[in-house]
Amino acid sequence: MNTFKRVFLIVMDSVGIGEAPDAEKFNDKGSHTLGHIAEHMNGLNMPNMASLGLGNISPIQGIDEASQPKAHYTTMVEASNGKDTMTGHWEIMGLNIQQPFRTFPEGFPDELLNQIKNKTGRGIVGNKPASGTEILDELGEHHMKTGDLIVYTSADSVLQIAAHEEIVPPEELFEICEYARELTRDEKYMVGRVIARPFIGEPGAFERTSNRHDYALKPFGTTVMNHLEDAGKDVIALGKISDIYDGEGVTQSIRTNDNMDGMDKLVASMDEDFTGLNFLNLVDFDAKFGHRRDPKGYGEALEAYDRRLPEVLSKLKEDDLLIITADHGNDPIHHGTDHTRELVPLLVHHKGIEKGERLEQRKTFADIGATISDNFSAKMPEHGQSFLKDIQ
Repeated sequence: MNTFKRVFLIVMDSVGIGEAPDAEKFNDKGSHTLGHIAEHMNGLNMPNMASLGLGNISPIQGIDEASQPKAHYTTMVEASNGKDTMTGHWEIMGLNIQQPFRTFPEGFPDELLNQIKNKTGRGIVGNKPASGTEILDELGEHHMKTGDLIVYTSADSVLQIAAHEEIVPPEELFEICEYARELTRDEKYMVGRVIARPFIGEPGAFERTSNRHDYALKPFGTTVMNHLEDAGKDVIALGKISDIYDGEGVTQSIRTNDNMDGMDKLVASMDEDFTGLNFLNLVDFDAKFGHRRDPKGYGEALEAYDRRLPEVLSKLKEDDLLIITADHGNDPIHHGTDHTRELVPLLVHHKGIEKGERLEQRKTFADIGATISDNFSAKMPEHGQSFLKDIQ
């Protein structure tokens, strides 16, 4: 068949499918995000992903093996030295990151915080890894009384600054985060993202608003998205995709509030006539359930996502390609609150598939980017091997 006019790429953030070959190096031996969630739920109910071939990749309780899978399927190994969102996504688009982003499990250095204090004239509280909602319960009232900025991090390479919109207007918070971004770009700090976290409400009833803004590092090289844009193709970024790549190679950015809104936006965008890539990240799996070690919530979110897939499948045209994958693991049964170094699933579907087959295991996530570049005859990335011929 001919090449595809539209490629829809869904990244199920953190939905790993078993320990990577080097998991022990990352203290993640035994991790299996999907497998452990399925066991906790006494079986996952995901018939649509099962029909594509998810159960053919690896045994998962409740997910049957398909006799005639609608997608080609396999797993991918991460080649980069990391297990965070940016590393995984950047690799998907053709990069190989060997210098990992820094994390700050003991909080940020005084030198950095003092620079922010001196610039803003505000104090700082928190400065520790924390859940974004729990730290508001802990420090939100103090912040409202003093105007001190709530600074915190997580298992990711992030510097997050929370402020009540009536105390620190979002525009001021954005300026503060832009300054913090400039301070943390170099190898001294190597922070992947600075995130503005505005919130509203009263003590005991704080609520984060949709005015969140991410300030990411620019990718350490040109990505497949850059190559597509240079070739005159569309690159539609849904959810936090534009933030992850700092807008590089993005021709249209559409924000989303959560997984279901992401699926809404994806389904709506399938009615648009474009030539290129439509790229969606579903962040809730990771942010709301993986880091909070909530296997039940994670499982329910997976099942809710699965219920939306028929809408996507029904809107695919003859010359559309659907790719479903993940960027790392975040096993909620595993120790700590960190990401887990895992294999990720790869499901590749189009209407021309009569019976999906197992593809060779991919040695890098960059094979996805290489395949997309190959499809659109764009410049090939430095890393990755196209599997386009294997799926036609």
